[in-house]
Amino acid sequence: MDPKIKVAVIFGGKSAEHKVSLRSAKNIVAALDRSKYIPVLIGIDNDGQWHYHGESMQLLHADDPAKIEMKAGTKVYLSQNADDHSIIDSHDASTLSTIDVIFPVLHGTYGEDGAIQGFAKIANLACVGPGILGSAIGMDKDIMKRLLRDAGIGIADYILVRQHDSDVLQYQDVVARLGKELFVKPANMGSSVGISCVRSESEFRPALELALQFDTKVIVEEKIVGREIEVSVLGNEAPRASIPGEVIPKDGFYSYERKYLDESGAALEIPADLRAEQVKKLQDLAVVVYQCLELEGLSRVDVFLQDDDTIIVNEVNTLPGFTEISMYPTLWQISGIDKTELIDQLIQLALAKHEETNALSVKY
Repeated sequence: MDPKIKVAVIFGGKSAEHKVSLRSAKNIVAALDRSKYIPVLIGIDNDGQWHYHGESMQLLHADDPAKIEMKAGTKVYLSQNADDHSIIDSHDASTLSTIDVIFPVLHGTYGEDGAIQGFAKIANLACVGPGILGSAIGMDKDIMKRLLRDAGIGIADYILVRQHDSDVLQYQDVVARLGKELFVKPANMGSSVGISCVRSESEFRPALELALQFDTKVIVEEKIVGREIEVSVLGNEAPRASIPGEVIPKDGFYSYERKYLDESGAALEIPADLRAEQVKKLQDLAVVVYQCLELEGLSRVDVFLQDDDTIIVNEVNTLPGFTEISMYPTLWQISGIDKTELIDQLIQLALAKHEETNALSVKY
């Protein structure tokens, strides 16, 4: 029997961040230590169908972020037998492979929101990254902000808008509370999808309508003036923080296009130009946020550092990108952990957490 661990790298998904996921997965597979792990590649198309790709990703336009696309593979499903985690051919029910751990590279809905994590738990499979609770909290900006606020951690003031009562919200009332410059965001979405910067009444309603295309809850948030700092966090019970990096957008906010389609859309300063005491404060806060939100495995904590050294938490990303220009792996690279070692540690953290959970009693 091959002693290597079979890692199901699951990518794509029913999400507005589908293309980003393909790029992240491509880099993770390339960096996977083949002396320890065997990749079992499963792509999920835009309709939610699972496709088995064996050990090599099948992509079209793999080097074009705007056109990258997943090829169809053998349609499969995962056996729910807790003792035999098999990938089953949907056509003839034959076993194509078995797996030991899931590495979800599914950004956004159905991947970062606790859905795939719940699937893994039901199947009794180890899963890289935060569990169901941490994933759901990290994905929902409203719930995240409530928990951080209750913990005394600085957040931007905001108004929650639900789809059924969005028509009654008046721009003048919002401005009176939050100021004239606003950010309108889907509560459950990442990678800046559906986000608008609003500076006038004429921009407000279209921004709400855009955000409501992606979620039934919308965050209308005050604009925070400060440096955009990001910190990567790694670990379970004893998490550690990377050196901080700074995002300096070329023009305006750090949009989806600037993150993933335009390599010159923002300058990434790594390490960020900070004093030693600022670095420690940021790292300490990142770990506090990580633990407050019940995160484990990995996450990236994004904050604003204001001129008076006040730190305002913007959001957390529980399955951050692994593209060529993504901050999470780059911050660890500069901190002394290359991608291959980072991926190894993430898998081992998932296996350790799974073993710990399975040791708990389920009988009374």
